[in-house]
Amino acid sequence: MTSLSLPIVRRRLIQLSAHLVVAVVALVVIGGATRVMEAGLACPDWPLCYGTLLPGKQMNAQVFLEWFHRLDAFIVGMALLVQAIVSVVWRRLLPRWMPWLSLALVGMVALQGGLGALTVLQLLPSGIVTAHLVLALTLVALLSGLTQRLQQSSGVSAPFWWRGLSLLALAAVIGQSLLGARMATTWSAQRCLSGGDACQWVSLHRTTAMPVAGVVLLFVVVALLAGGWARRQWPLLGFVAALVLGQVALGITTFRLGLSQPYVTISHQLLAALLVAVLAALAARCPDQSPAHSPVVVDGTTLETCHG
Repeated sequence: MTSLSLPIVRRRLIQLSAHLVVAVVALVVIGGATRVMEAGLACPDWPLCYGTLLPGKQMNAQVFLEWFHRLDAFIVGMALLVQAIVSVVWRRLLPRWMPWLSLALVGMVALQGGLGALTVLQLLPSGIVTAHLVLALTLVALLSGLTQRLQQSSGVSAPFWWRGLSLLALAAVIGQSLLGARMATTWSAQRCLSGGDACQWVSLHRTTAMPVAGVVLLFVVVALLAGGWARRQWPLLGFVAALVLGQVALGITTFRLGLSQPYVTISHQLLAALLVAVLAALAARCPDQSPAHSPVVVDGTTLETCHG
């Protein structure tokens, strides 16, 4: 089933959800940049910034990062609300799970906003900041998987090993991101490098990095060796392998530079978010009913999960 044979409502929701994947990945990266640049409290109040929607007089690089992070979050929230309304109104033209998942996503983004408020009002507590990031990565995974499922018919299920390995890899990456967030929000790396304090989080993050990379690469290798439909997913599988190797290289570089280059740290977070998005897309993929079926097309252009 090509997307041109889908109802126009479903095609538009595919486009919206694909762009939302990009927006939430951007939200994760901007949030990481806000932390790295120590701009988390650049706007001391919430939801406004210095009591206004646009703090022109106080605007600088740090205030802009925090303000833009909130703006992106607001846009994502409004887009998810539109998606939920459309999914409920036109539910007869959509899979049964779509309205429920859309409403759940709205609830999650509302919770995310609440965590963002607590992050500012309680002066960046580590536990809340970590939960804020984990929920954001969960949104990335769900939106990426939703986009993929909307593009496909539900006639054929993926092999059991595919679903199991892809979900295991996804859980491992999110778990590793959780450790990284905990390390970052407690400033453990800086404290460890400067005075040998709080090195347990740094050691744990580094120790688990290679096993996590191994799990992800195992999924890629098994999929390629399996042949058939699994091997035909090689473009995204290759992208996953490249992201993993890039993550390892950036992690090593970050410590060798003594965390002195914020752009390296931000790139590390970007690759993590992209890895979550692509793994979620692969976990949600199903074989076409016909082996020779062409890839899904939206408005004449190939739409991969990480659209844009």
